[in-house]
Amino acid sequence: MAPKYAPSLRARLPPVAFLLQTTFIVIFTFCVEIEDSRNEKEEVFIYTYAKFQDIHVMVFLGFGFLATFLVRYGFSSSAFNVLVAAMAVQWATILNGILMSQHFGDSKIHINLKSLVDAELCAASALVAMGAINGKTNPVQLLIFTLIEVTGFVLNQWLIQTLFKRPIQMHWLYSTTLINIFGGLFGLMTTRVLFRSKMEPKHEKEKVGRTSGLFAMFGTLFLWMFWPSLNSALESNIGRSEKRISVLCNTYLSLAVSAVTAMAFSVLSSSKGKMNLVHIQSSMLAGGIAVGGTVTLAPAPWVAMTIGFCASLLSTLGFRYLKDHMLFAFDCHDTNGVLFVHAVPGILGWFAQLILSLASISHSTIAVRFAVHHICILLITVSMSLVMGVITGLILKWKFWKPQLDRNCYDDQAFWEFPHLLTHK
Repeated sequence: MAPKYAPSLRARLPPVAFLLQTTFIVIFTFCVEIEDSRNEKEEVFIYTYAKFQDIHVMVFLGFGFLATFLVRYGFSSSAFNVLVAAMAVQWATILNGILMSQHFGDSKIHINLKSLVDAELCAASALVAMGAINGKTNPVQLLIFTLIEVTGFVLNQWLIQTLFKRPIQMHWLYSTTLINIFGGLFGLMTTRVLFRSKMEPKHEKEKVGRTSGLFAMFGTLFLWMFWPSLNSALESNIGRSEKRISVLCNTYLSLAVSAVTAMAFSVLSSSKGKMNLVHIQSSMLAGGIAVGGTVTLAPAPWVAMTIGFCASLLSTLGFRYLKDHMLFAFDCHDTNGVLFVHAVPGILGWFAQLILSLASISHSTIAVRFAVHHICILLITVSMSLVMGVITGLILKWKFWKPQLDRNCYDDQAFWEFPHLLTHK
């Protein structure tokens, strides 16, 4: 028999959603126009559309299925993923357009396929962060969470671009590593603030079933297959086909090593000598995340493979031994383990990029300056994500949003109709 669930969200969700959507439509009506692309070459359009299509699949199918591992939270995981991504894309398009229009002194926001690609990268950051609070928030809270996360991510890009305008290139702002570092730490700090001491250490509904685990594996495979396209899409400044091929090959090799390492270490660390599907589907992506910061340097294949090996090893190790300790030591419940799946491999990749870059710089003064700038960018991103995560957590704790009761977490019946379960009086 289903327990009593939270009050209806009719007085919260429709007004907030309609207000936000109406506001966006008004902004797009008066401030946004599609860029004239008549002079664009056919090859450029096809290449850009291919990038957009691949990232589109990753955002809506990959992340959507990846979060469905909870046995009683499949409807909400996949549908709320669409809600967050759809809202994030619109808001990110506006924010990125405002920054670009100010940069070029234009009063209008011009959008094209590249604008949509950049917006979906911002949405990916929000979906990474959402993994930490998966199952513990309602749709209204997720809408507010999305607006603040995307705002913080775009603000972080603007701050880095403003402070380090000369020594860095624009494509660093969309590095896979920064996306995962910011999203992972933002979600981690939000779930830390939202932690409730009365919640059980291991919720009774926080389980993985056969069907839910299989669907989650589908999401992992979507992300795993398209991750080379993601790293390639971030490289808008790659003009030579041989360098694009290097990005794709190095990412793929790193992912391949990451998958093998995750399975091997999962067996090695198990007391029964068996593989854990949750650990594998989470850690096999670590190589693609970590190598995202180094593919721009076109390293040798063995370097990319070594990075993938180390990233997967750290991710599996953290997921196996440290995820539960985060709850007991820091009162931080990370549902999808975004700290070890996204943030840790991202930081590893950021330092790998620093080491490879310093190895190619012969002048000591330039090397020191580059190292300082590189570390400062990481510190700014970490600080911004932690601060914005705390602010978001405090806002989401307001009772005005009707937060879920402890017994209603990780359960679709709090939000969805199940006609076959209705009892007729």
